[in-house]
Amino acid sequence: MSELPPDLPRLRILETWLRLQLTAVRARIQHLEQQERDRPVPVRPPRPDWLLETERRGGRDGRPVRVHVGGCGQARGRAISRGQAVDALGQGVEACYGCRPDTELGILG
Repeated sequence: MSELPPDLPRLRILETWLRLQLTAVRARIQHLEQQERDRPVPVRPPRPDWLLETERRGGRDGRPVRVHVGGCGQARGRAISRGQAVDALGQGVEACYGCRPDTELGILG
């Protein structure tokens, strides 16, 4: 810390200034904490139950490649319904080897 004034009057002035600064800092902290509490919590859309991965051709979806369970870490695709997942697997679309949607759906592959 820097050198403090040697005399009492200047130390009292410094003390008052520091008290005012501390009050201002605390008020700012309280204001920012209130803003944090008032900020709406972002809501993620619900994770789909099933996903259909398709070939990518020129930025467009191509033929269906694989069916995934919604939480699969390898899943890339669009959300589909349970019925669509069953239909896709029944039409020969591959089941992901990691998340095994066929087992999850009760389809013996």
